[in-house]
Amino acid sequence: MTGKSHLAIGLGIGAIACAYYPFSPSNAAVYLSVAGFSALSADLDGPSILSRKITKLSKLLRQLALWAGIALAAGMAYLLLALNRFDFAYAICATVALLLGLIAKQGAIRNALVSLIGGALIFGGWRIGHPWLIGLGAFVAWAPWLKHRGLTHTVWAVAAWGAIGYGLERQSGIEGLAAVAVAGYVSHLLADTMTPSGVKWIYPLYDKSFKLR
Repeated sequence: MTGKSHLAIGLGIGAIACAYYPFSPSNAAVYLSVAGFSALSADLDGPSILSRKITKLSKLLRQLALWAGIALAAGMAYLLLALNRFDFAYAICATVALLLGLIAKQGAIRNALVSLIGGALIFGGWRIGHPWLIGLGAFVAWAPWLKHRGLTHTVWAVAAWGAIGYGLERQSGIEGLAAVAVAGYVSHLLADTMTPSGVKWIYPLYDKSFKLR
């Protein structure tokens, strides 16, 4: 299944969360960002979440995603450094946008940049004492170098992602973020289970793919 399809499913989960939990514009942005990114995160091990077929349109979308992420991250840095303001919801959205912009690229340079962002998240989590952020950074830094549909497509990855989501929910105070993160991640694995290649849900304990025909 393509990254665009996974993203659409994730955004649908985010929209459901917006309707189910107490609504505010900032909370809605966080639900959509977390759900969308969670639905794509398992494919951090792939060549590109956007498309494996390079076209002029896909190249344009990748560039737009990258520059949008850079612009939002620059805005976050300005608020923090120049105005001494930290908006948690904006920080989540900006970080997600930057990661999506980077992982929409291809190749070893992309992998190195994504791992660099992961390292920065680990350092940031250590400096401010947020274990969930350290966990997110470790996942982001490690996943690009793994075999596609390997460890990121397992129940162990779901459990790790749930722990990250739980930490984020407790830190942000936004109800339901852990459930949204897990639902987004599981949606990716379920969708891939319905493809011919299937998913090795309990790899490396069992090295065979589960498929729903």
